[in-house]
Amino acid sequence: MIKLYFTDYFGVTPEQIEAHGAFNITLITDLPLFIDPFLLFNSKKVEYQRLHDAMIAYLRFLRDRAAATNIGPGLNAAWYRFPEIRQTWLGFSVSGNQGLGLGQSFGNALQQNLADVFRDFGQEKLTKGSHLEKLCLIAEGVGNDKISDFTTNLIHGYLLEYTQRFATAHIDRKHLREVAAPRATFNFNTESWEVGRYLLPMHAGDYVLLTPKDMLTKDHTWINRGDLLRDFESIPDAVPSAQLRDQINNYFRKRLPQEPTREDRERAAISTISEYPVLIDAFIRRKEDTGERAETISNEKVAQSTTLYVRQFGRLAQLLQSASRFYELSGDTYAEAYERVMYFKDVVENKGGHVLFYVKGKPVERETDVHVMYRLTWFGTNSDVTREANDGRGPVDFKISRGRHDKTKIEFKLASNSQLKRNLKRQVGIYQRASDAPRALKVIVYFSRPQLDRVLRIQRELELEKDPSIVLVDARADNKPSASKA
Repeated sequence: MIKLYFTDYFGVTPEQIEAHGAFNITLITDLPLFIDPFLLFNSKKVEYQRLHDAMIAYLRFLRDRAAATNIGPGLNAAWYRFPEIRQTWLGFSVSGNQGLGLGQSFGNALQQNLADVFRDFGQEKLTKGSHLEKLCLIAEGVGNDKISDFTTNLIHGYLLEYTQRFATAHIDRKHLREVAAPRATFNFNTESWEVGRYLLPMHAGDYVLLTPKDMLTKDHTWINRGDLLRDFESIPDAVPSAQLRDQINNYFRKRLPQEPTREDRERAAISTISEYPVLIDAFIRRKEDTGERAETISNEKVAQSTTLYVRQFGRLAQLLQSASRFYELSGDTYAEAYERVMYFKDVVENKGGHVLFYVKGKPVERETDVHVMYRLTWFGTNSDVTREANDGRGPVDFKISRGRHDKTKIEFKLASNSQLKRNLKRQVGIYQRASDAPRALKVIVYFSRPQLDRVLRIQRELELEKDPSIVLVDARADNKPSASKA
């Protein structure tokens, strides 16, 4: 049996994981789930509320230091920058669990915002509480991964203790080791992060952390920049002062051209928010008032993720394992990549594997999810499989390499991708010219006849009908026998 999940590696049951309230992570690849700090703030659990309070206390400490002293690079690195806690196996990496963490740019922005724009952090009057997401709303490029990394670092000690409780109760001692975990807790007396010692499960020379499911969500945090900008024009109505509302609306209108585009409105909104930070508090208060929806939506997304990532993707791996020694494939990287794609195609099209793309009868039309699924087809390979490799012309989905001279790149896309024609025309060719990878594959998954017709039309227009490096995978449900007959 192939070992993919925490339960497989450590000899525990899914029921034991469920009883502990944890998500059964895979130790092959990160999963696109993350911790949402609002779920801690809004939780009825006292321990979660205390976690959120402790996070805000640390940010108040940073606020006071940012305002009172000229912090040098050493303290900036110690206080404001954080590594990714890769041991949770959550996030967006897909290839293994190596993320970027929160580096110098994040640390500098955090220090500057606390010293300037958000000097009242921790003393807000309009909102019910303080929220660390507030520090990320104004900065472009600070998304779910950064907020989650920040939150995970600030509750690292809790996750260590949470995993240790499960491990000591259910996992054989041979799988455990006492480890010195860095940055486990912050000591406000010494103003430094301290190491903690914990008995934890070990995998590939590193410890593994479990995360409670009711902290997790998918797609975006409840308080997020996208909603702020999308709903911006209604937010001034929540500002208590009529005079201030008029000033805000006037400032916004003056920054719009005569016939504004969506991009024009977004730029004007960002400028207005920077000038009137009270808008952020008004937006957050609206999110607080609808906080029960955050928990409901997150629970649904995590339940769907359990179905998709654990039950259905696990079934895919078992199907592939039975497909003529799939996981023992060899050859150079292009031959291996091509053969794995063809096995993947056969399982999806002819062996009932298409049903694994569907949750409650609806197709999984998210490329992130399909990438996670495809990554499972590389379990056990001797090749180095990396995702989003950037060789100077932008990222490519996967790069398969075995030494300096044997490399293949793979674009793995959905037929519904609006940029598919541009990708087929330019993207892989650009990557090949910009990199030392000599060969590339394009894999396109489609879920309906109109999607197939669109792909075929694009191929004809680009004269790519007979290109063997383009592989179409039919994941339709309407042209195959039911799951019970497959």
